[in-house]
Amino acid sequence: MTEAAIESLTEEPERPRRRILSWKVSEGFVAALPIIILLFIGFIGPMALVLIYSFLERGSFSIPGPPSLENYIDIVEQDFYISFAWSLFLAFISVVILLVVCYPLAVALRRIKGRRAHLLTLLIVAPLFVAENIRLQGWVLFFDKSGFLDGALKVVTGLETGSLVNNVPAIVFGICYIYLPFMLFPILLGLGNVPREAREAAYDLGGSRWRVFRDIELPLAMPGILIGSLLCFVISLGAFNEAKFLGKGVIVTVAQDIESAFTFGQNWPRGSALSVLMIVLAGSAVWLAMRRVNLDRMLGKR
Repeated sequence: MTEAAIESLTEEPERPRRRILSWKVSEGFVAALPIIILLFIGFIGPMALVLIYSFLERGSFSIPGPPSLENYIDIVEQDFYISFAWSLFLAFISVVILLVVCYPLAVALRRIKGRRAHLLTLLIVAPLFVAENIRLQGWVLFFDKSGFLDGALKVVTGLETGSLVNNVPAIVFGICYIYLPFMLFPILLGLGNVPREAREAAYDLGGSRWRVFRDIELPLAMPGILIGSLLCFVISLGAFNEAKFLGKGVIVTVAQDIESAFTFGQNWPRGSALSVLMIVLAGSAVWLAMRRVNLDRMLGKR
């Protein structure tokens, strides 16, 4: 048998595979086409408009116009960096607090089995069915002067707490309260990657509780911790209602500046420029975090 005949015999089985593969690719593309269209219309399109508006002249409401950098220059000259600094600080401190609170809570939930676990999960999820504004306003009524806490203490002990809102700790409390489930459930999923047998083997080999946590639990649960931290950081960076209801103007966040530019200020280009800078800031933080962590290796992929 000649070499050409041998090559033809070896190539024949590959042709049907290539056809099947190309058919599967085209079928997958057609199946994903609706979500691709929705992504362009609902996400990429609005983001493109925001980017275009950020380069228009101050006070412009129509897209046609010469590009300009005056909005970005105004942001630097008018000390908007203070709002960015406050937003970054609130996001960072909230993530740290949520990690400290949610990790032990997630460990406890993992150890609880049966109906009690379902009941506790339902209690944690239940506040998500109530609007964020209503929940925050409820805390204002609880902590404000002559509110529930102040009034109850005055009746029972004769002491007064005064107003516990209109300050930065109250804003941090509101952010942690609102976004606690977004940190807790990814950590729960991460702890699901920690086999019970690995813990038991480590204890049998004489490992201490700290050693087991550092060398086994933390590395295996790190994907959930990382996802929860990034998720809470990004959404806390755009926190708006917490500063509005619990802060009442004591500080101004970037989200408040953006809302003011689009509404009261009627300056869409400035609001768009602030939005672009916040998106770049959040995206850069996520990118830097993902660069330093090999998520594929953490998830066990090769």
